[in-house]
Amino acid sequence: MKPAKTFFVCQECGAQAPKWMGRCADCGAWNSLAEERAQEAPSAAGATSPARYALGGGAGARLYADIQMADSPRLATGIEEFDRVLGGGVVPGSLVLLGGEPGIGKSTLLLQVAASFARIVGPVLYSSGEESEHQVKSRGERLGVGDAPIYLLAETCLERILEEAARLKPALLVVDSIQTVFSLKLQSAPGSIGQIREAATQLLFTAKGHNLPTFLVGHVTKEGSLAGPKSLEHIVDTVLYFEGEQHHIHRIIRAVKNRFGEVSELGVFEMTGSGLRPVPNPSQLFLAERPAASPGSAVVCCIEGSRPILVEVQALVSGSLYGNARRMAIGIDQNRLSLLVAVLEKRAGLSLVGEDVFVNVAGGMSIDEPAADLAVAAAVASSVRNRPVRPKTAVFGEIGLAGEVRAVTQAARRVREAAQMGFTRCILPRGNIDPRDLPANDSCELVGVATVGNALDALFA
Repeated sequence: MKPAKTFFVCQECGAQAPKWMGRCADCGAWNSLAEERAQEAPSAAGATSPARYALGGGAGARLYADIQMADSPRLATGIEEFDRVLGGGVVPGSLVLLGGEPGIGKSTLLLQVAASFARIVGPVLYSSGEESEHQVKSRGERLGVGDAPIYLLAETCLERILEEAARLKPALLVVDSIQTVFSLKLQSAPGSIGQIREAATQLLFTAKGHNLPTFLVGHVTKEGSLAGPKSLEHIVDTVLYFEGEQHHIHRIIRAVKNRFGEVSELGVFEMTGSGLRPVPNPSQLFLAERPAASPGSAVVCCIEGSRPILVEVQALVSGSLYGNARRMAIGIDQNRLSLLVAVLEKRAGLSLVGEDVFVNVAGGMSIDEPAADLAVAAAVASSVRNRPVRPKTAVFGEIGLAGEVRAVTQAARRVREAAQMGFTRCILPRGNIDPRDLPANDSCELVGVATVGNALDALFA
């Protein structure tokens, strides 16, 4: 019998090599090549029909005009914040990947979602490859799962999971986690690129072929990206990141890919002894402990997906002891902070050459939109001048290298959220002062600024 052909696959980028090498020739990663065996092609007698792999109802091509739209409403999970991130609920036949740091609460969240979904829609099959049934039930007792119709399966074999799904015909399938699942077709270890790709592909065929929504739990690397091949994120319909700090009680779910909803949608939860509790008003949570009339503090109106959120930006400017001024940022891009400091020095006349500048987004929130530029500049200027920003003032706007304040999107929603949270003054780009897009608001004064110098004058006048 001819021995199976072996090759080596890089666990970082998926490149293949005929022999083992200490360093991958494609991505340059060290000691990342693992041995795998080539899969034998099926014989003509036992070949699988092409319709077996079809994602739709038939294997043949159909004319676009002849395809009838299937009206399949979304399925509510009963957890409003989770439904918001998914775009309004679970789409039948969708494949969702949830990733996050170890211990962040991924299994806890999905068990709560499974229990709520089972009570509303139908039975759920929860397959755990990392815990036994008793361990999962022990967590479920703490979360108050009760008598929800959830079937627990402690299994890592892909074929066995698919057999149970075909036998039970659940309304939802949860696989925790994709890195522990292996297929009998491959001889490589669970968690390897080949096994992850095969398991994700077979689960995709099951989800689409049987209209079965499926949730996958994914591990992350030490750099914070999802472990496994990049094709894993391309295969699934939705990619969710579960974020949060161990020393903060709140957790954030962020959608970075969603074929059925808005990207960058955000859901906020609070970690309690009885599980994760949705936070309906994140602005109130992030501003709850903001000190009053304190220098170095500014409030920004940011947009996460379709939701406006008010977040506090804090800055501390102090003299450098070693001659080399430091620029440190938590919650925003550090390169962006260096750019804004340079603009404040050149265009606003602030002396920051020999000063250490530290910026932090309070509450563990991360902001990546340019509308936070004006809030960062306001916080830094407030700290260096040791003067607090005028009370009940919120800001937003993008700052260019020439010192101009550029218009941002969805200004009306930002102003409306600030007014609802009790802010009476809003500093925004002059380009956003348009009566057609931004109607007058009697409860919140709108101050349009064209340059960063004008903005600082309005903030401290």
